[in-house]
Amino acid sequence: MTTPAPGARLPTLWRYLWAWVVGALLVVWTTLLLVAWYTGHHEAEEITDGQLEAVARLWLSVEPDKTLSIPEPIASSRTRAYVQDVAVLHWVDGELFTDTHNLAGSLGLSDPPARGFSNRVQTTGNGEVRWRVYAAPGQDEHAADFVAVLMDLDHRVDLGRDMALKLARPALLVLPLVALLLWWALRRGLSPLVRLSRDVAALDGLGGQRLDTAHRFHEFSSTVRAINTLVDSLQMQARREREFASDVAHELRTPLAALSLQASAAQHDPSPERLAQLEASALRAGHILSQLLELARAQRDGSGREAWKDVALGEAAADLIASHAQEGFESRHELSLEQPDAPVVLHVQPMLLELALRNLIENALRHTPADTQVVVEVWQSASEAGVSVSDDGQRPGAPAPVAAHSTSGLGLGLRLVQRIAEQLGATLERDTGEAPMTTRFTLRWPRPAP
Repeated sequence: MTTPAPGARLPTLWRYLWAWVVGALLVVWTTLLLVAWYTGHHEAEEITDGQLEAVARLWLSVEPDKTLSIPEPIASSRTRAYVQDVAVLHWVDGELFTDTHNLAGSLGLSDPPARGFSNRVQTTGNGEVRWRVYAAPGQDEHAADFVAVLMDLDHRVDLGRDMALKLARPALLVLPLVALLLWWALRRGLSPLVRLSRDVAALDGLGGQRLDTAHRFHEFSSTVRAINTLVDSLQMQARREREFASDVAHELRTPLAALSLQASAAQHDPSPERLAQLEASALRAGHILSQLLELARAQRDGSGREAWKDVALGEAAADLIASHAQEGFESRHELSLEQPDAPVVLHVQPMLLELALRNLIENALRHTPADTQVVVEVWQSASEAGVSVSDDGQRPGAPAPVAAHSTSGLGLGLRLVQRIAEQLGATLERDTGEAPMTTRFTLRWPRPAP
């Protein structure tokens, strides 16, 4: 499908429909003319052949006097198309008895022709003349008689043309009126769609506006509902974007403010403690920016469904635990993995899945005290499948955490996981987990019904 050039004027739906209507009318016109032409000529043939047969029967039922006189020429005027003159040749015992128009010699009819309908050609000084001939013998007391009735075929063509025009003329006069009415009906019928298009163009989707659902037509109601559903989705997405931007700003404000204060203090007292604090604040800000960049990269590379693949959750979790083994050892955390014997396979975007699991594991390592457990569990049931990250950092008697939990609720890392879960078709849940665990974050996917 070709994309129109920017600024190019697109064709209107009204012109498109009107073109189809005009095309359909032209087809109707042409078909009507062809049908009228065929019907007129066919009826003319039936009428004239019937006339020839009727004259022959009438002639054989009487006993006309012998005449060889030539009356008025056949169809001296074609203005009266329905007045069809005929010529009669009458034989008695094989001898030509009557020739009303002196045609026997020029047509080679000195002897009676074959019974029934036939065509003959007469050569004259003005060219050839085609004749339609009907021949029939007499019966009973007229058994010795034989009659041939002739008609000029050009006259029959004129009659057929006249009948075809009379059949087609009323429709040809009505069809322009039909075209005008259809033009008006199209304009009126599309006016609600034009108004709806104007309402959509004036709609401020991000400003909380929605289309009015009160419409006269059922078809528009479904369209309006679909548009309002899209607007609600855009508004929800915009709200999530604003909340996410607020979370990012809040997460960055603290390390950047601390970084500024510690840099100022380090200028007056460049002690190792001051420089260590300055480094820690810079690393925290860098970690936040790194998470944002990874999310943007994963969304860009996995924007299409072609980037989704079948991924074994157990293998992905095992790789991440192995990559965080050194960090867990240094922070004195026990990292472990639990998974069923049968592999749990999901059709997801691998980069987004890895980013979500890594954030959950890093969140558990950073926000739980030393000498605690962090367990990654992969599971599946008949209706669901998922992966969870649990810790026992809040159990009674657990050591005090080295760093307090983030004041921003889930924190930026878990906010990223929430956004990733929405894109992967999963849900992120937080609960206390099963003893001895005290905190658990779960990514849950519904399994399609068989």
